[in-house]
Amino acid sequence: MGYDLAVATPAFLDLTFTGLEALPALGEERFGSDLLRSPGGGAITAVGAARLGLATALASPLGDDVAGDLVIEVLRGDGIEIVSRKAPRTPTTVVLPIGDDRAMVTVDPGVRSSAADVAALAPRAVAVNLDLLYVVPDGAAAYVTCGDDDARAFAGRPPAKLSAARALFVSEGEALVLSGADELDAAIKVLGAVVPTVVVTLGARGAVASAEGERVDAGTAPFDAVPVVDATGAGDLLVAAYIWADQLGVAPSDRLRWAVIYATLSVATPTAVAGAVSLQRLLEEGARAGLSAPDGAATNVG
Repeated sequence: MGYDLAVATPAFLDLTFTGLEALPALGEERFGSDLLRSPGGGAITAVGAARLGLATALASPLGDDVAGDLVIEVLRGDGIEIVSRKAPRTPTTVVLPIGDDRAMVTVDPGVRSSAADVAALAPRAVAVNLDLLYVVPDGAAAYVTCGDDDARAFAGRPPAKLSAARALFVSEGEALVLSGADELDAAIKVLGAVVPTVVVTLGARGAVASAEGERVDAGTAPFDAVPVVDATGAGDLLVAAYIWADQLGVAPSDRLRWAVIYATLSVATPTAVAGAVSLQRLLEEGARAGLSAPDGAATNVG
């Protein structure tokens, strides 16, 4: 069967310490209220997409280990197809949420998706990071993310292959580094000359996009203020909701608003997977924000 979305972005096991008041200094001990284990990285996008009704597969390799088993158990519970387990160990990130931000430490063996694995899924769309553009099959829409490491690797010289992507998602800092520009508007202009749609996430300020040269702004969702407990993975869920809305033919401005709402809802709960709400909840919150449910959304449940 073909899939609505194949996620080739590297997936991780996240180990999240909750209840921290501050990061420990050298030689200092701090106490948290709990330690939670959950899927991270591309696996967050996969979970969000599946909960919004997209037929989703994870093409990112996991290890044949306890960490991989934990990630796979959650993903299969959401009906997500797992392509293979090729890594010597599952990439793992320790997450330390503090206020509306977090610190992270990652161990990653560096094994990535293959073009053959992704092509075998016959996906309509592929979520992928910047250095994996080569795995996107002909005819599939590419939704590209860029981490700090990718931005530094391509600093000032975004790859020409981005021109074939459907959209690029970057944080404000990543946009500046990747474009080589000194301020956000200039960065959006530089990146928008390469890729048709650029989405820049702005944390608590929402997001801004350039779609075919047209500026689109989406601040924080206009419903009750959401207390930030853990912002980890909010950007991954924004990508999932954007792809969902795009596949339903939603206009760029509303597409971004749906994505921001979905990401905003996630931060009130420790771990992004726990915060990835259902399609029904997203539609309810969208209605509160003045959005109409996209055609086909009510039946788009896989």
